[in-house]
Amino acid sequence: MKKILLFVFLFPILSMSQGIMGNKNEFSRQDTLRGSITKERSWWDLNRYHLDIKVNPEEKFISGSNKISYTVLDSYNLMQIDLQKPLKLTKAVQENSELEIIYDGNAHFIKLIKDQNPGSKEEITVYYEGNPRTAVRAPWDGGISWEKDENGNHFVASSCQGLGASVWWPNKDHMYDEPESMLMSVNVPKGLTNVSNGRLVGVDEMSDSTTFHWEVVNPINNYGVNINIGDYVNFSEIYKGEKGDLDMDYYVLSYNLEKAKVHFKDAIKTMQAFEYWFGPYPFYEDSFKLVETPYLGMEHQSSVTYGNKYKKGYLGRDLSGTGWGLKFDYIIIHETGHEWFANNITYKDIADMWVHEGFTTYSENLFVDYHYGKKAASEYVIGTRRGIRNSKPIIGPYNVNKAGSGDMYSKGANLLHTLRQLANNDMKWRNILRGLNKDFYHKTVTTQEIENYISKKMKMDLKPFFDQYLRDIRIPLLEYKIVEGKIHYRWDNVVDNFNMPIDIIVTDHNEGLQNKIRIYPSIKWKYKKVKGSIEIDKNYYINFKKL
Repeated sequence: MKKILLFVFLFPILSMSQGIMGNKNEFSRQDTLRGSITKERSWWDLNRYHLDIKVNPEEKFISGSNKISYTVLDSYNLMQIDLQKPLKLTKAVQENSELEIIYDGNAHFIKLIKDQNPGSKEEITVYYEGNPRTAVRAPWDGGISWEKDENGNHFVASSCQGLGASVWWPNKDHMYDEPESMLMSVNVPKGLTNVSNGRLVGVDEMSDSTTFHWEVVNPINNYGVNINIGDYVNFSEIYKGEKGDLDMDYYVLSYNLEKAKVHFKDAIKTMQAFEYWFGPYPFYEDSFKLVETPYLGMEHQSSVTYGNKYKKGYLGRDLSGTGWGLKFDYIIIHETGHEWFANNITYKDIADMWVHEGFTTYSENLFVDYHYGKKAASEYVIGTRRGIRNSKPIIGPYNVNKAGSGDMYSKGANLLHTLRQLANNDMKWRNILRGLNKDFYHKTVTTQEIENYISKKMKMDLKPFFDQYLRDIRIPLLEYKIVEGKIHYRWDNVVDNFNMPIDIIVTDHNEGLQNKIRIYPSIKWKYKKVKGSIEIDKNYYINFKKL
């Protein structure tokens, strides 16, 4: 359906694909074919995929087909399907006719024989095989992880954000268009289980293998599709959520079952916090799963993958340096947060990846807020600032499949925390977050749509604010001085028209009173009478200097 990580070192999980933190400034034809809405993509609208594959872990080999159902938007006869080498697209068939394929790197242009009439619903099946790229350091470089568990059983999983789902299966590999539903039929060797997105709708037992059929009935982005193959056991529980009973299933390696039953209690706590702040979990029909994997984790839709070794924090570390980060399992909270920001609300172009990662990193703060209080949450998110580099803008270049700076994580979270201060009303801010997930439900978006939405709901012109924090690397500097009972102040180091208000805390030591006062700096000096000592509210992501 057309739905027209010092941080680099502390947050390796946050750079999900090669190139996000790179210095590449020139782009090739392949970058454009991958990252833009080409003519060969725009004329047809995705309806459904049926991915039907056999996975041979011993040979690290995948073979099978993808039946693509689509609606014709414009009459055209050339269709772009993406599949990355060394995999090979071997055949394309429509209505029993084998079609010519024009190969152009990772893009494959299929010449259709049948007339493509606007409004008609059509199907095409593409066949492929080969040894997909092996993920050397998943999930950051992407591909398939071909590992073994402690008992010597095959332990296999996919991860492909940024790099693209076409690294392991053929599809329309651009984020602007999602299928309305998807069926995944995955054949694996006997004794192993495959877990994919959605619900298990069938199991076919053969003499030496088993096929697991998983179905998603909601729109799904391409990198959110996954396979997870291992010696899994399952346990489950019901979460009494805003939309009723939510099935929560957990698939873990057999020898980790008892450990997981205790550790995965964070899953229910996460649902409680995020339904409060963001609204109902967006995929009740498809259930929620945590699935153990041989790599750290990813936000695969309704099939969130987990590899944090059953530790609190990030592999046992508190990324905020405050202590609060050891109160929860970072991977469970962060990756589940993506169900709202990434899987429900999805960027159209990876240049706007902050919409996924900024909001989701901010969700960690909201988890702390819900369970430990507002003060703890502020300490947590402020603590993450130590990793922000401010070397490149958060927004990346468009139409070439290139993300912006890794600062999209912690800087994105802190700009949102700053917006909460500007809202000056926690219920209003909560309604904005919930409104985003309601009004952009199951949609792909641009950053401009998100910026405009927040500006409208806050009744503020936030264009300079977003330009400052998303498109500039400078941090606003509040200069101030106290002269004869007055605070004089102004903004420096800011974009044109930057006029963000800010709170100061005034303490009258004689009266023992403390007040929070809002001031409205510009690039010109202003002043305000004060009585007492001055402290700048640290919840705003700014620098300040007393003159």
